[in-house]
Amino acid sequence: MKTIFDVQQLLKRYGVFVYIGNRVADLQVMELELRDLYQSQLIELKEYQMALLLLRRQIVIEKEKEQEK
Repeated sequence: MKTIFDVQQLLKRYGVFVYIGNRVADLQVMELELRDLYQSQLIELKEYQMALLLLRRQIVIEKEKEQEK
């Protein structure tokens, strides 16, 4: 897993489609959904950790973009 697209594909495998219209909000909801999948023991720890890292890094990037505007 290397990109946000990969995280989206992981979520899609479990029927989770996220689109709110605000990129940061989308990423935060994906993080919540990911946590639910992990707590339900549907995904492994390593997969969860990698996806979480990608999402959190992207959230920081998106927030920095918003501040530049």
